[in-house]
Amino acid sequence: MTDLSEQQAGLHAAGWKPARSAGAFMALAGPLWVRQEGQAWAYGVLAAAQHLNPAGMVHGGLLASLMDHALSAIAWEAADRAPCVTLQLDTHFLSPAQAGELMEVRGQVLRRSAGLVFLRGSLCVGERQVLAAQALMKILAR
Repeated sequence: MTDLSEQQAGLHAAGWKPARSAGAFMALAGPLWVRQEGQAWAYGVLAAAQHLNPAGMVHGGLLASLMDHALSAIAWEAADRAPCVTLQLDTHFLSPAQAGELMEVRGQVLRRSAGLVFLRGSLCVGERQVLAAQALMKILAR
């Protein structure tokens, strides 16, 4: 495993940038990284020792939090940048993530109504899917 500064340099070289406005919780849970991919965005966290559970794997709460944050940001874009809150987040844990791995989330809007956004997301480490999710977000009045 390389040291943290080398890993972060690698993220920068791959087009990842530290998120500036991730909010207080994700600043504590992260740090959060973002990368624009065409018209879409990817969201990531580089797993470190503070993200691990007693079994030595990335804590499921972090995986779910990263997914929730990413899908909320995608819903915000789909709702013309109106604030959105999570009504439902269904997660399926498929494989573990470990320290030193970059966990990346990508999502898509399945449908949008006047007040709701329906989404699907995938959290992967490289080609390995770690978490799959579906979400329902409520669009709030501005």
